[in-house]
Amino acid sequence: MPFDTWLLYLATCFGIAVVPGPNALLALTHGALHGNRKTLFTITGGVLGFAIVLSLCALGLGALIQASASWFFALKVAGGLYLIWLGFGLWRAAPVSLEATGATSSRSWSLFRQGLVSAISNPKALLLFTAFIPPFLDSHRSIIAQTITIALTYAVVEFIVEYLVASAAHRVRPWLARTGRRFNKVCGGFFVLFGLALPIHA
Repeated sequence: MPFDTWLLYLATCFGIAVVPGPNALLALTHGALHGNRKTLFTITGGVLGFAIVLSLCALGLGALIQASASWFFALKVAGGLYLIWLGFGLWRAAPVSLEATGATSSRSWSLFRQGLVSAISNPKALLLFTAFIPPFLDSHRSIIAQTITIALTYAVVEFIVEYLVASAAHRVRPWLARTGRRFNKVCGGFFVLFGLALPIHA
């Protein structure tokens, strides 16, 4: 990929990453609930998921699934159900605590898994990546090398944006501790709305 093309792609990645979505909301809530360090597991899982989806799109799988209405609808339903499940879990979660707690391997894996599954089960990401990747691909160059460049660039951008979101959320923890469960219910409600909207949105 020529350097000028990569710069344009980099700017496009930032534009996409700053648009609020399920993974940004997940980074926001986990940043507030668990702190910056633990939320790195959530962000890493989401970034890995996006890199996988983006790579598959660049290699043509996105267009294949998009061409099959039944497969795409099944993907939307699966992604919607997962977001609803996350929403109900957050709705029932305990209020934010200001006491520091040690991260356990099971908690870290749970945060990583939530970020990963949220990213790879989002059909909007599949459609978006399928639509915006082709202009940056050169048929006369190695598709594998271009795919690696595209995936790594977006992964770095997404990581930076989500970490900034999580850091900002962590700064308002004292306020969240005073609001009790209301923050959890509001964010959980947004996850449920995302989940309900996925299967019915074109």
